[in-house]
Amino acid sequence: MDLTRPTAPAPYDLLPPTASFEVTSESFADGATLPEAHVNSAGDRSPQLSWAGAPEGTKSFAVSCFDPDAPTPAGFWHWTVVGLPAETTSLPEGAGAEGGAELPEGAFMTASDFGTKAFGGAAPPEGDIAHRYVFAVHALDTDDLGIDDSVSCTVAAFTYLPHTIGRATITGLYRA
Repeated sequence: MDLTRPTAPAPYDLLPPTASFEVTSESFADGATLPEAHVNSAGDRSPQLSWAGAPEGTKSFAVSCFDPDAPTPAGFWHWTVVGLPAETTSLPEGAGAEGGAELPEGAFMTASDFGTKAFGGAAPPEGDIAHRYVFAVHALDTDDLGIDDSVSCTVAAFTYLPHTIGRATITGLYRA
């Protein structure tokens, strides 16, 4: 792998601006290395996330994890949860387990680029640059996107982005 290749642009910098709010994690600090529990080969455990200050008019949330540095033209989707009620302010560590037992009623996961409806941990190619895993909480102006768990993370994003009225991000890093 070429360790000098440039990183991709920050994915949400390329979209129309939205209101911002805060997201934090008890699992990792923004800009820090993701703990092994959140790595693909070591457990695929989604990190804890909490958020506050979503804009007025928020009717639901979507949460996603995207790696813009994957060696593909389109990055790599590790996780998407949609249908989170507006009163939701956090997800516990492990909420991304297959089956979604830790998700609030009505919330569901879409198919990641791993092909599973679950959180897929960090998985950069051995020797590649440190990858950024951008966890985003999207505040939405609707509580019904008209999709179900049969769609991919890309289709979910295409559907919720026009409804996004606010966004909060936190980024973890990982290099194999």
